[in-house]
Amino acid sequence: MPILIMHTDVCFPVPTGREVPAKTNSARSEMFEYMDSNPWGSAEEMARNAFELYEEGKHALALQQLEQALDINPENASWFFNAGLTLDAMNRFKSAIAAYEQALELNPEDLETLNCLAVDYTRLGQYDLALATFQRIEQIDASFEPCYCNRIITYTEMDQHDLAEQMFYIAQQLDPDCAICFYNIGNSLFSRQEYKKAIWCWEKTAELEPTHPQINYRIAQAYWASSNKHLARVHFLQELRMNPGDVDVILEFGLFLLENGDLDAAKEKFNRILEINPQSARAIFYLGEIASKQEDMTNATRMFRRAMKINPRVPGPRYRLAKIALARGDTDRAANLLLAELDLEIEEPHVLMAMGAMLLQMGRPSDATDCYLKVVDMDDKNGEAFYQLGLALAVKGDHEGSTHFFEYAIKLGNENANLYADAAFCCVKCDQIGRAAQFIHKARELDKDCARIKKLHRAIKCIRTTQNLQKSFSSVLNKFALVKG
Repeated sequence: MPILIMHTDVCFPVPTGREVPAKTNSARSEMFEYMDSNPWGSAEEMARNAFELYEEGKHALALQQLEQALDINPENASWFFNAGLTLDAMNRFKSAIAAYEQALELNPEDLETLNCLAVDYTRLGQYDLALATFQRIEQIDASFEPCYCNRIITYTEMDQHDLAEQMFYIAQQLDPDCAICFYNIGNSLFSRQEYKKAIWCWEKTAELEPTHPQINYRIAQAYWASSNKHLARVHFLQELRMNPGDVDVILEFGLFLLENGDLDAAKEKFNRILEINPQSARAIFYLGEIASKQEDMTNATRMFRRAMKINPRVPGPRYRLAKIALARGDTDRAANLLLAELDLEIEEPHVLMAMGAMLLQMGRPSDATDCYLKVVDMDDKNGEAFYQLGLALAVKGDHEGSTHFFEYAIKLGNENANLYADAAFCCVKCDQIGRAAQFIHKARELDKDCARIKKLHRAIKCIRTTQNLQKSFSSVLNKFALVKG
């Protein structure tokens, strides 16, 4: 998932856990405002303390001071705004929204407050509210560039990329050198797999703002996705030279090295993460992956169990342990581990596909179906997943249902001889011999030498011949009956 930078006047956390400073065109020179004319000196002092605590990263204490100040003077919109910023820094976005809404009750047309509110609506997936709030900003001041810049992200998350580009071009007219605009539209392009264009945008971000957080990391990801391993490695290293302790980048670089077979270098990266955070379940899990690739199953098992103990919700270890159990012939344990894994939030379709295949192998087609259904929920254009769904239903004896999924897989462009043969077989089971003949004809075009396809073709041909003979015999009998009559 792309790292999202929101265009506000405070550091906002991104999905990977790293905080990224964002640009603002606010007239405010500091994140926290103070009202020198405040008659309640103690409340003013608490607000000042809150600012200092926030700067030190002591967000809970900062929030406590602001809440006490607001108990004394609940009519200060700036303090509600500051409370919202602090709650955002704590990832308490629902509470931040409530604070911004209270600030807006006191100052309904404050652009920065509206902007932060719209950003948080986007974070929580409340896109209609986010767009309505951005439009409200536009009505108040159409020259407020952040409301367009941030809308790029909202539309990107909604997969409305044409509108994201519209927001980018409007923002460009107001501020052609906005590094964050280039960054945000780069995310849109990346999600559309337009990696070359995304790289250009992110390089423009780096040109405008050389210290932009994680920018080389994003460029590395785009080069990696476009199979340019050399430049991906170069940019990973550039990012780590700038931010050597960035755990997210170290982890991603470790995965890059692991995928490319550089096991020793990958192992070094994951161990580096454990030096920073000894309780990193993901780093431990990937050390288990390396041990598994090196056929050290004892160490792999130990690492997978350790990762599960640290974080019972981390996806991956149960699936790997299930593979080990299945290889040893312990199908009951393998099945239990796979079903436990299925309850987690698995984001990799290929893992779900592999789990489904294992469950089918163990004679559990219903559980395999659950795996494949999760895949098609993620990607309704995955022809292989629909094919496997058809196979699972066929194993369950639902040949009519399996034929439906086979046909859909074919419609999605899955040109697979076995798929056509399986569709033909299920049509025979449903006594749909004409359709079976069509499918087996296509299967023979794709693989004329397959013994299974040849055998199925002969069977279908025999059935059709028998049916034709039966029809001919029936016709003769009918004519005989008419003559006799």
